[in-house]
Amino acid sequence: MDRALTAEPVPNTAPAAPEPPPLRPRHRLTAWAAGLLLVVPAAVSGGRLLDADGVTPLPQLLSLLPWFAVPAALAVLLAAVARRRGLTFTAVLVLTAVGWASVPHMPQLVTSYGLPLAQVRVLAANVEFGQATGALTDTIRRERPQLVFVSECDRACGRALTDAFATELPHRASVDADGSVGSVLLSAYPLTDERVVPAIMGMPGATAEIAGVPVRLQLAHPLPPLPDQVDVWKRELGRIEEDARQNTGPLLIAGDFNASQDHAAFRSILDTGHLKDTSRVANAGRTPTWPMEGPLPPFVQIDHVLISSDFSVRGIRFLDLAGSDHRAVLTDLDLRGGR
Repeated sequence: MDRALTAEPVPNTAPAAPEPPPLRPRHRLTAWAAGLLLVVPAAVSGGRLLDADGVTPLPQLLSLLPWFAVPAALAVLLAAVARRRGLTFTAVLVLTAVGWASVPHMPQLVTSYGLPLAQVRVLAANVEFGQATGALTDTIRRERPQLVFVSECDRACGRALTDAFATELPHRASVDADGSVGSVLLSAYPLTDERVVPAIMGMPGATAEIAGVPVRLQLAHPLPPLPDQVDVWKRELGRIEEDARQNTGPLLIAGDFNASQDHAAFRSILDTGHLKDTSRVANAGRTPTWPMEGPLPPFVQIDHVLISSDFSVRGIRFLDLAGSDHRAVLTDLDLRGGR
């Protein structure tokens, strides 16, 4: 056969595309650590942005939402060190989601209408099975509130407060019971139409006449969202929401809600009742009120004073109570009328 007619294959001399260098073991470990750090912040911020409390452990983790910015930021740093662009981009998205979910806690702009009719000082306190009754008594004497909402006030606590303030706060609505079930609402104003929102722990309410205006008062104390009672927690917050919906006049709800503003069930109360959280109005929506005992510092605000648009906020303070695992919330309000 003629050699000229026999073509031998020409070898491919084009350089092969370089393969991406494999991750070094240290970088691979760093990337894995970044990915693991993103799991919980992504799930929690996703639940918050979807306006869903979900199931355990999401309701419990939502109480820590702002703090998840720390692992998310660390994940951004580790992903960048590992030189993984996709992972870095994902980490930035999660960190942004956590920050965006915290935006509703910025100060709430409120326009007040009408002339002030009365100045009202409100104190909401959880005395932890009555253990902080003495500290609360001293606080009431010092601060002189006109309305006092007391959760976990057992029978002895109720008797002690009623006797101590028979002159200053002579009017009373209560659920008289032992342990955490007992609750007391003390008032300098006459109370009528006493009603109790059904719940495992006491949630008494009444109507007070303040400067000639009937104001509905409601103490809030639903069960906490423990893993085995999330459904009950949602149901009891829903009953507070329903009560707020039915009251179209001036309304004040205060107490230990066992929920933060990151919980959809709590925000639903605000939206349905057209209510404002006084701490948010006063630019204190991130001030923690629990837990005041134990190895952890306080990290979440679950004690609130909610008001209808008939009130404006003059100031708010958070007070330590010896013997309680909660801070008390002291709020100065103006009741307004004649828009």
